[in-house]
Parts: sequence; structure tokens; C-alpha cells
Amino acid sequence: MRDELTSDWFPADGETVRDPMRVAQQSMKANLPRRFYKEAAVEERAEGFVLVLDGRPARTPGRALLALPTRTVGEAVAAEWAAQGERIDPATMPLTRLANSAIDGVAREMAAVAADVVKYAGSDLLCYRAEGPERLVARQRDVWDPILAWAREALGARFVLAEGVMFVAQPEESLAAMAAAVARFEAPVALAALHVLTTLSGSAVIALAVAHGHLTAEAGWRASHLDEEVQMEIWGEDEEALARRAVRWRDFAAAAGMLRALG
Repeated sequence: MRDELTSDWFPADGETVRDPMRVAQQSMKANLPRRFYKEAAVEERAEGFVLVLDGRPARTPGRALLALPTRTVGEAVAAEWAAQGERIDPATMPLTRLANSAIDGVAREMAAVAADVVKYAGSDLLCYRAEGPERLVARQRDVWDPILAWAREALGARFVLAEGVMFVAQPEESLAAMAAAVARFEAPVALAALHVLTTLSGSAVIALAVAHGHLTAEAGWRASHLDEEVQMEIWGEDEEALARRAVRWRDFAAAAGMLRALG
């Protein structure tokens, strides 16, 4: 008898395909599904580089082929499946989740996703500076100013800074420059990765700096968490906050790695 994940990914002839939302909910249950395959590999097809499990093409929760644009990316996704133990844990498969999101969602909403990234630029994290303590003020200046200088020189986007949380409107020409930069991410999986970097950092500028190789993933991640970093230096580490941050970092690093693999 096939287990639930097997029938979700590989429905037999005549079987009804389960709702993708239900599949996603099942995957988050504590009782993780058993591994139902021995080997994970990638196979070049007309649709791209397709994940195959025991020679059978895998599909996304939305029933599309899990096909990636390059062999390097396809092999990275296959490596996640090969690394699974007795049970399959989606939490340890950030590249697969990113690919599923790109294929099932982003590919159908490219303009909306790109617009959302640009929207972040309109209130970018790097533009809102703390009034204190001085340690944080200095660190934001030392870390964030060079990133904004890169955006000005490389992208043609000049940003206006503000203290505190009072909204400051950014120049239209700067937002247009950011939109042009985002529009260059034409592959759904690339735009999906850029969107992950943006939402997890709170900064479209940091996301583009990482995507262009100006910042490493580690430097971009640290730049987006200066406030937390200084708070922990002053008050001590918060183990729960660090655990939550580690989960987010895994997805941020995977998105950055996806973009590097795409070249």
C-alpha cells in the first residue's frame, strides 16, 4: 500500500489529485511521512532539469513537474531529497520549498511579486535609522551606508534617510531604478529567491546586493539584523529568538544559494 505522500506526488491512473493546500498542511504535521524512494536524481527534459525519484518525475503540490532551469539547481534540489532519512522533513528542504513556490505561485504572478519587492524599497529597512543607543546608530551608519552607496552607484537608486519610524517618501526615479533592477530577474525561481531575500531581510536593497554578489549571504543577513545584534550585546542572548532566527537564516541562505547557482 502506498503512503499518503506517495499518492500525492505520484497519483495512479484514475486517482483524484489531492488539494495542494491539504498537502502543504500534511507536510507540516509532526508525524512526518516515510521516505518512499531510494534514489533522487535530476533528468534533463524539455521542461528543464526535472527531479526524479527512483526514475519517476516528481511534481509540485500544484501538480506541475518539479523542473529547474539549470542542472546545478536541479542537482541541489535532488541533494535535499537524497539527504532525507527514514522520514521526509520539508523544513530541511528549503530549496525544494522555494522551487515549489516559484513553479506553483510566482510563475503565475510575476508582475505582482516583482511589484512587492519594489514596494519594500519604498520603505526600505536601510533608510530608517535609530535615534539610539549610539552603538546601534554607529553600526547602522558603518554597515548600511556602504550598501546604499552601492545601490546608488550600481543601480542608480538614491535613497532618503529618516530617523525613527516616521515614513519618508523615496524619489520616484529611485523606485523606477529599483523596478528596472528587479525586472532583470526573469526566471520564476530567480524572482522567488529575490522575494525571499527581501521579505526575510526587510530590505530590497540588501536582497539585490546579495543577488548581485556585492554582499555575501552572511553579510546581508547580519546587515538586516543589526538591531537584534546590538540588543543581545547589551541585554544578553535570547535563546528563543536565536532559534527563530536560525530557521529564517536557513531559508535566506537557500535563496542566496539558489541565485548563485543560477549564475
